[in-house]
Amino acid sequence: MYLCGMKVATIGFFDGVHKGHQFLLRQVVKEAKKVGGIPACITFDCPPREVVRSPKRDEWSMKQLTTLPEKIQLLQEIGVEEVQVLHFTPEIAKMSAYDFMREMLKGRWDVGVLLIGYDHRFGHNREEGFEDYVRYGQEIGIQVLQAQVYEEDFITVSSSLIRETLLQGRVTDSRKLLGYDYFIDGVVVDGVKVGRKLGYPTANIEVPAEKLIPCDGVYAVQAALNPSLTLPQGEGKRNPPLYNGMLNIGWRPTFNGNKRTIEVNLFDFDGDIYSKHITLHFIDFLRPEQKFNSPEALIAQLALDEQKAREVLAKGQCKM
Repeated sequence: MYLCGMKVATIGFFDGVHKGHQFLLRQVVKEAKKVGGIPACITFDCPPREVVRSPKRDEWSMKQLTTLPEKIQLLQEIGVEEVQVLHFTPEIAKMSAYDFMREMLKGRWDVGVLLIGYDHRFGHNREEGFEDYVRYGQEIGIQVLQAQVYEEDFITVSSSLIRETLLQGRVTDSRKLLGYDYFIDGVVVDGVKVGRKLGYPTANIEVPAEKLIPCDGVYAVQAALNPSLTLPQGEGKRNPPLYNGMLNIGWRPTFNGNKRTIEVNLFDFDGDIYSKHITLHFIDFLRPEQKFNSPEALIAQLALDEQKAREVLAKGQCKM
């Protein structure tokens, strides 16, 4: 017999909150509605692999598709009413699946129904499987359900696959897997102001260190200027206006730059946005970054980049 207000939950890191995650989380929301419960999600403040794997892997594999605030808002957009963030520690990593279910899921959060992803395992050594979780749940007082499998064109959607597409500049492919345009959110900071001298003033963006930045190159983007996060909009939610623009990620080789920068030129915009938050939605990859023989050659290419970006952006973009 279900009690009104019981928690129907799932657990995972949910980096990117991609289509596979969305599919699972919507099952949580649906099950909670069916039993009159609260759709909930338990996630972590850092990737568990940072704690349980040693030595650490390469830098790019440790970057995240979403920061914690971004992830929480995306989860809420789907309909998750309660998001619990667990500080993942070596002690947590050493807990068995049974102890984690008993002490954390039931003892701390009073979860009544737990949905498990089709290939998800938790607990020390990840030795147990779904049948074990069901048995533990029967003893503890948690009904354990297995979520349906989600595939995109016979491809299993994963955060690592999305990370790979972004590191190759394939932002249209990442959009298909995420279900929304990949975005970065940061603060506009002072730059060297070379773009203004070229006739293409740019805003330099500083983003959180843990955020994955796509590969170097020039992109067509849409930008929202805002005092806080502006994420893919849910049904009925209003976002600030989006400005079209082109973005360069790289080292400014024409001017022998020694620091990787993220610089956006907003079309038909003239305003002071220093110290403001800005969210950039990646629409398409235009070209790799390259070194030009002169500023004049760079200006000529920027004109071509702007023309192509305007054409791409005129076609619109995907939203979650």
